[in-house]
Amino acid sequence: MAQIQYKDLLDAGVHFGHLTRKWDPRMAPYIFMEKNGIHIIDLNQSLTSLEQAQGFIKNIVRSGRKIMFVATKKQAQEIVSEEAKRLKMPFVTERWLGGMLTNFSTIKKSLKKLSNIERMLSDEATAKNIAKREKLMLDRERIKLERLLGGVADLSRLPAALFIVDIKREHLAIAEAKRLGIPVIAMCDTNSNPEIVDYPIPANDDAYKSISLITLAIGKAIEEGIIDRKQDKESAALQDEEDAKRAVDGARAVVNRSEEGSEEGGKRKRVKTEAAAEEPATEVAAEAAAAVEAEAPSADETEA
Repeated sequence: MAQIQYKDLLDAGVHFGHLTRKWDPRMAPYIFMEKNGIHIIDLNQSLTSLEQAQGFIKNIVRSGRKIMFVATKKQAQEIVSEEAKRLKMPFVTERWLGGMLTNFSTIKKSLKKLSNIERMLSDEATAKNIAKREKLMLDRERIKLERLLGGVADLSRLPAALFIVDIKREHLAIAEAKRLGIPVIAMCDTNSNPEIVDYPIPANDDAYKSISLITLAIGKAIEEGIIDRKQDKESAALQDEEDAKRAVDGARAVVNRSEEGSEEGGKRKRVKTEAAAEEPATEVAAEAAAAVEAEAPSADETEA
């Protein structure tokens, strides 16, 4: 896994926290010092936490499950959406709809509605029969649903984990994930509570460079998990081919042994048949010799 260096975090401004008067005391273990009224995040803690989060995410993706990206703040929307699209992962960058996880069945209905509208508008024959006003309303509805749900259009089941940029802003997403037992990986600034997430990454969640660096690191872990999954599938396919080949070879060996046994049995049967055929001939010869001996004159009769 590609390692991010201490200097990379420093250059991206990951260590800059909030004003000391806005801090959350539960972030104290991750704070290095205070300077000019601003808390400085301990980057050693950031590196360790990021590596743990990357390992966890890699294992999830390797098992074939999805990671949902959640970042609705303006400076995070572009980088998060681009990375999620590149990795073909679900994402929410506009607004978190209440019940997106806990009421997923309703979200699936909205996604189905979006699919139907897109199909109607793309079909020329159907589009011609729709009034201009109705077509305009459908197009507006499509744009709205696409903006809110476009990132989860391909999501057929609940994600295995969430990656969140700002836990104070995305508190609804965290609450729903906790209710469903879905683990959360999140960037935690000095004004947030790291105890409400499973894998907190202490980092500046306001600066574009900081968000970009952490998001790309998470994306790299997902990418490596996808590669490992592909290799596992190839190895499993090769193993299945070898097992099938061994099974065929074993079946052929059994057939060959059976044929050899049949040939041996045939040889033995022929020998017994020949022996049985020779026995009557021997008995006839013995009877003929006895008859000749009985008819032959004895020595006394010859002398007489």
